[in-house]
Amino acid sequence: MARRPPPPGPGRDTPWGARGRDTAGPARESRPPRAAGRADGDAAAAPVRGTELRLHGMNAVRAVFARRPQAIRKLYLAPERIPQLQPMLKWCVASRIGYRVVEDVEELRRLSASTHHEGIVADVLREAPQSLADWLASLPEGPCCALWLDGVGNPHNLGAILRSSAHFGVAGLLLPGDSTLALSGAAARVAEGGAEAVPLVRLAAPADAMAQLRAAGFTLAATVVRGGDDLFAGALPARLVYVLGAEGQGMGETLAGDCDLRLSIPGTGAVESLNVAAATAVLLAQWARHPR
Repeated sequence: MARRPPPPGPGRDTPWGARGRDTAGPARESRPPRAAGRADGDAAAAPVRGTELRLHGMNAVRAVFARRPQAIRKLYLAPERIPQLQPMLKWCVASRIGYRVVEDVEELRRLSASTHHEGIVADVLREAPQSLADWLASLPEGPCCALWLDGVGNPHNLGAILRSSAHFGVAGLLLPGDSTLALSGAAARVAEGGAEAVPLVRLAAPADAMAQLRAAGFTLAATVVRGGDDLFAGALPARLVYVLGAEGQGMGETLAGDCDLRLSIPGTGAVESLNVAAATAVLLAQWARHPR
C-alpha cells in the first residue's frame, strides 16, 4: 500500500482536505462538536461522548500521547503547533486517527471551553479508576504515599493536587465511592501532565477501605486546620495516606476520628488555613524530605 505523505507544514493544505477540515482519519465524525462556555470557561468542561474526555493544553495532551497514545481519538490544533507536534501527527496518520488544523482561535476556545487551550485540543478515552484491591496489588514494597480526597470538588484544585502528586511520586489519589470527582479538561490542564502519572482509585465503604489500607501497612493521617500534631515536629510513617477534606467544611469528623493520626500545618494565624492544593504540596514535601 502506498505510504501517505507526512503531516502538512504551516501554510499548506493536506492531501485529504483543506486546512481547517478533518484530516487523516476515518469518517466517523465529519464535523467536530462544539461546546458552549465562557471565555474563561476552565470551570466548565466541554461535553464529550460518554467514555471520552476533552483535553486541552500542550503538556496534558503530550502526556497522554507519551503514555497511552491509543487513547487519542481526535486532535484539533492551531497551525503554529504543527512543527512542534510532528511525531504526534505522524502517529495519527499511521493510526488513521483524525486531526484538524483550526485557524480560528475562537473555534479552539469553543472546542476547549477555555482561553487556555495553548493551541491544542484532544478527544481521548477516559481512563477508568482502579479498584482499591487492584491498586494495592500493584504497589511495590517499601515507602509509599497516597492521598484520600474527601469532598474535594474544584477542578483547579484537583489539577494542582495531581501536579504536586506527580512531582513527589504519589502512588494514587483515593476517591470515596460516593465522590463525584472526576478528571476534567480543566483539571488535566492545570496538572500539566500529572494526570497521566497518578492513578485514581475508587474506594468502597470507608471502614472497609481503611482496613485494607492498614493491612497493606499504611497509616492514615487526617489533615486538620487546628488541633492536630505539628506536621514538622516528627518523622512520618514510610507508608502513609494523607486524608484531605474540602475547603470550608473540611472532612467529616467521623472520618477524621477514624484515622490513626491528626496532623496540622502550623502557621502565623493571619489566615485560617492554606488552600487544599497548597496544603497538599506542603504535606507531600514534608513526607518526601525524610530519608527512608
